Amino acid sequence: MRTAEIHTAKGIMKVKFYEEDAPNTVDNFCKLANEGFYNGLAFHRVIPNFVIQGGCPFSKEIKDPRVGTGGPGYKINCELTGENQFHDKGVLSMAHAGRNTGGSQFFICHSRANTSHLDRQHTCFGKVYEGIEVIDEIRAGDKIEKIVINQE
Repeated sequence: MRTAEIHTAKGIMKVKFYEEDAPNTVDNFCKLANEGFYNGLAFHRVIPNFVIQGGCPFSKEIKDPRVGTGGPGYKINCELTGENQFHDKGVLSMAHAGRNTGGSQFFICHSRANTSHLDRQHTCFGKVYEGIEVIDEIRAGDKIEKIVINQE
């Protein structure tokens, strides 16, 4: 089983992946993290009581007008039929610009209050199990220092 540590200046969020429900999305995220793709990228979209979003390669320079539009250079398919496809507090989910257009951008949910419309529309692929309070501390422009993937 793989887990991740998302390191930020505000703290570390530890994640358990939904490998059975979203194996390809988990593999893609882990591949990018292991390559250092996420290092230095910003949480460019922060909407209180909704989500924090990161993973756009253009967000290394937060004033770049392309922030929010970038990806890894390829797209991955959505995985929406698993048991854990519900956007609760701490859930990691793949951002996209339409079905099967995800790549590197992901978001983490603040709460369940405003996210039920995302269920089975965006692939849930993990959940923060430690450091969940960090989600509420993140502000737009805060950087992902690094993401460490652990094999347990």
